[in-house]
Order: sequence, then C-alpha cells, then structure tokens
Amino acid sequence: MRRFGSECRGASAECRHMELSIPDTFRGEVVRPADSAYDELRQVVAGDVDRRPAVILRPVDADDVATALAVARESGLPLAVRCGGHSGAGHSAVDDGIVLDVRTLKSLEIDADGKTAWAGSGLTAGEYTEAVGQHGFATGFGDTGSVGIGGITVGGGIGFLARKYGLTIDNLLAAEVVTADGRILRVDAENHPELFWAIRGGGGNFGVVTKFHYRLHELGDFVGGMLMQPATPEVITGAIAITSAAPEELSAIINVMTAPPAPFIPEEVRGRLVVMTLLGWAGPADGAEQILGPLRALATPIMDSVRPMAYAEMFPPEEASFRPTAVGENMFVDSLDGAAVDTILKQLTECDAPMRVTQIRPLGGAVARVPADATAFAHRDAAYMVNLAALYTSPADRIAKHEWVTAFRDQLETGTPRAYVGFVSDEDNPDRVRAAYPGATFDRLVAAKRQYDPENLFRRNQNIPPA
Repeated sequence: MRRFGSECRGASAECRHMELSIPDTFRGEVVRPADSAYDELRQVVAGDVDRRPAVILRPVDADDVATALAVARESGLPLAVRCGGHSGAGHSAVDDGIVLDVRTLKSLEIDADGKTAWAGSGLTAGEYTEAVGQHGFATGFGDTGSVGIGGITVGGGIGFLARKYGLTIDNLLAAEVVTADGRILRVDAENHPELFWAIRGGGGNFGVVTKFHYRLHELGDFVGGMLMQPATPEVITGAIAITSAAPEELSAIINVMTAPPAPFIPEEVRGRLVVMTLLGWAGPADGAEQILGPLRALATPIMDSVRPMAYAEMFPPEEASFRPTAVGENMFVDSLDGAAVDTILKQLTECDAPMRVTQIRPLGGAVARVPADATAFAHRDAAYMVNLAALYTSPADRIAKHEWVTAFRDQLETGTPRAYVGFVSDEDNPDRVRAAYPGATFDRLVAAKRQYDPENLFRRNQNIPPA
C-alpha cells in the first residue's frame, strides 16, 4: 500500500491534511504534488484552469482504472477523468482530488480485413488518424488533432468526415467500460445495450471507457485545407449556401473571425475579420473542384491551401504551450438567413476581444440519417451547429465577454435551446445540459445514470444527476 500526504485546500474540505492510500495492485504511475512531473501533468488546455489535485493516477489498463475508482470511492475525494484535457469547463482537472489520467492507454489494434480498430482511450485524434491512415483507413473525429479520442467520442464527434460517414459515435461498434463499482464491461448493441446507448453522446457520466471499437472507412482520395476570404455578407452567405447544398462528400467548418497573428497569414490581414473555411472532401479530386470553383469565386482568396492530401494532414502539429483564455457558447439552428449574417458581422465588428469567432458547421448527410433516439446525441435534424467564442484578458474582461457570447447566442438561437455537450463551457449549468439532451433523451440518460452510477462518482462533467 502506497501512502502519502496531501494538503486539503478546498473550501468544503474537512481537514487540512489527509493520508491517501494507493493499493500496491495499481501498476501505473502515481504522481504526487512534490514530483517533478506534477505541474506538467496537471495542466490542461484552458489557460484559466490552474487546479492542484491531491494525486494523479496514470493507469496501464482497465484493472488499474478499477483500482483508481475504488480509491476515489473509499476516500470520498472528487474524481476527474482526463483524456486530451480540452474540456472548456475545466472538468479534466480538480483541486484536492484525484485525476485519473488515461493518456497512458494508447493501444491500437487494426483489423484491416474486418475494417475495424480497437483503440485505447488515451490516444489523440491525430495519433489515431495517422496510424490508421497508414493502412488507407479513417474514422472521423473533430477538427483538432490533440483532442483525446475518449472525450470527443463520448460527446459525439463532429468533424471533417461527418456528412459522409456520420459522427464518431455512429462509427462506434463496442467499448470497454469500467463502471463506478469497478466492473469491467464489454458493451455493444447486445451487451449492456443501454450503457452502450448512453456513452454515445452522454459524455463521461457513466464510466471510464478504456477502449473503443471503431468502424474504419477506406479513404483513398481526399481533398482538404483552408480557404481564407474577406468577411463580407456575400462571402458568408455564399459559403453557407454552397457548403450546405454540396454533396455529402464535403464537410466544412466556416469560421467568421479575426485573422490571427500567425506567420502564415499576411501581416496586413491580421486582426481583420475574415472568413476562414476549413474543407474536407472525402472523394475524387475532380468532384471537389466543382465545389471549390464557386467558393473561390465568392471573393479573391487571401489564402488558399486546399489541395489533394492525406487525411491525417488535416491535423497538423500544434503548439503545446497554447493555453487560451476564452469563453464560448454553442447552439444548433435550422437556418442562417441574411439577418443572421448581418448579426454575426455586427457582433464581431463591435466586440473588442483580440480574437473572436463565429463558427458554422453545416450538418445533414450521414448525420441526419441516424434516428434521433438511436444514440444520446439527439439533434439529428439540425441544419447547422454554431459556436461562438472570444478570448479575454482579465477576470473582469471574462465577465464582459461571457455576457457578450450569451447575448450573441440569444440573438441567433431559434426555437427551443439546443446544445452540443462537447462544447458546453459552463462548469455547472443544468439548463445547458438540458439543452444538450432534450425531452426523453434526458430521462433515458437519468435512468442509465441511476443504474450505472447511482452515487454520481462521475460528476465532473456536464452532469446527468441520478435522481
């Protein structure tokens, strides 16, 4: 039994010092506050999250995860599960608690004949994509290579292959899950089907997924890259119309934003509003040209990097030191007309954030062909997902920018509020959780939570309460 002391700093802590015991059966790494790797391992992507856990446990397999969960249950300390660390709400870290860091779970078994892969939940989207791409395959995730496949998969997964092959969860065949009581379960459509339904979109509420079994798609020709043009009403409206009406081989992310101070962007453009459209065409290159021509004709491109490429090139290396301080809002909408485009330009022009963005993702295609109740992701009929974000510079500025994105969202949102759980950045906002899981979906998730985590051990997430 490994024991060590930790300072209790949380306002609700009952002591200033406690001794935490880690069983000798835990074979992974145990990282304490005094260890040299502690500060690096506790760090997450959000630049405003600076939490100090009592211990970081880095398991080697599902048995280790079960042991870590037993420690959390018996100690009563709060538990955070960390994959890529991209949680906008900071759920990947916790003060005075246990961080279960699954980044050590990087196994990958590719069945080329069966076109499937078993992947450890500690892999990043970029690592997985590069590895299966060497065999001519792909599974769609999001738009960022450093995101952990664990977090993005249980949230849904909306990226560059969504309209062609569906969400990440639409390509999940099975999973290995460690539940709150320490059971290691193989879940799929026949085994624990309700848990399998819940982890496909229900977030990290129901257990720790240690392995995912994905469907692989043969991906021969692929055209991708970035097209940057001036932000005018005509360009924005045209980009939305063209990408929405395109064949489902095209998945696009339209960013109306301030051009960042990146070395690859002309100096005279930096800080100005631009339309940066990220394009992924999963098909023959000649078909892509039929879409690219009208897009390029909207306005002379400032930059144009769209070309035939390997799909893995959509996930270039990222700066590990980039830890933005940002606030964001997210919604699904059914239309974006001229009035909405005018609102977008007005809000972005008047905001003083050094970086601000409205991101538009046309949906449809394979995403919409899945029944709304087939998974916990219920927004199958939405035409667009829209994300709003702004960097802030101080605590007071954070309040101002949060008010800005919330008011901006209210102007664009139509009908009943709808949200994507992966982009809900509020740490504790039941209304946004209900927006992610409407009606019967929420009720069914509560029932699954009551069955698999009745004590709410997994509560550092967009939480589904068991009661």
